[in-house]
Amino acid sequence: MRNLELPDGTTLPVLGLGTWRMGEASATRDAEVASLRSAIELGYRLIDTAEMYGDGGAETVVGLALAEAFRGGEVPREDMFVVSKVYPHNASRRGTVSACDRSRERLGLDCIDLYLLHWRGEHPLAETLEAMESLMAAGKVRSWGVSNLDVADLQELEAITARRQAGHGRCAVNQVYYSLTERGPEFSLLPWMRARSMPLMAYSPIDQGSLAADDTLAEIGQARGLTAAQVALAWVISRPGVVAIPKASSVAHLQENLAAERAALSEHELRLIDSRFPAPKKKTRLSMI
Repeated sequence: MRNLELPDGTTLPVLGLGTWRMGEASATRDAEVASLRSAIELGYRLIDTAEMYGDGGAETVVGLALAEAFRGGEVPREDMFVVSKVYPHNASRRGTVSACDRSRERLGLDCIDLYLLHWRGEHPLAETLEAMESLMAAGKVRSWGVSNLDVADLQELEAITARRQAGHGRCAVNQVYYSLTERGPEFSLLPWMRARSMPLMAYSPIDQGSLAADDTLAEIGQARGLTAAQVALAWVISRPGVVAIPKASSVAHLQENLAAERAALSEHELRLIDSRFPAPKKKTRLSMI
C-alpha cells in the first residue's frame, strides 16, 4: 500500500479504517473486535478512533483488537498507526492531557501515534497546542493534528506554532469530511495544506455508503470490475496528499476497500467523475458530520 509522509517524516498508509459508531453497545463488542482483527489480518495498519465514539467505547474495542493481534504475533506495535481525538470541551491545557491518558488506557497503548483536536471549541488553540507539545515531550503522543478546521483556523494555529518555537513539531494532519459530494476542501483548504506537506485525512469518503448507488460511478466501475463505492474511494485516494479512513465492518467490504486502493483511474474516468461531481468554483463552509 502507498504511504504518505507527515511533516516530521513519519509515514502512514493512504487507506485506513474508521471506527465511528463502534463501541456503542456491549452486545456488539465481540463482533466489532472480530471485525477489527479481520482488518489487521488483511493488512490494515491505520485505525482512526476518538474518545467521542461510543463515549470511549470505540477506543476500548480498538484496544481489545490490538491487544489480541499483538499477543498473537500478527503484527508488531511499530507497524500499526493509531489515531485518536480529544473532545473540544476537554481540550484545555490540563484537560487534553487527562483525556489523552484516558484514551491511552482504553487503547492499551503507551503512545498514540497521532492525536487530534476533534473540532474547535471554547478553549483557545494556544492552550490545546501547549498540551499537545507536553504530550509529545512526555512520549505519550508521536504527532499531533486537528480535525474539522478550515484555512483561517490553520493559519491561526500556524502563527501560534511559529511564536512558540517549542521544538515539538507542527500540525501533522487535518481530518475533514471529503468525498465526491463534498469537494469544498479543494477550493482553498487542500491547496493550503499541500503547500505545507500536511496530509488531509478524509472521513466519510463514500458518504457513509450513499455513493454506492450512484449510476455514473456504477457505470465506470462495471467496466473495471469495481463497485460504485470502490470508484468513489479510489477517486479520493487518488488525490495528492489525501488519506482516506472509510468505516467497514464485513470482511467483504474490508477487502473491497483494499482493492479500491489499488485501482488507478484513467484520465477519461476522472473527467466523467468531474462532470458528475464538479469541483468547487467558490469557497464554501467546511462540511462536518
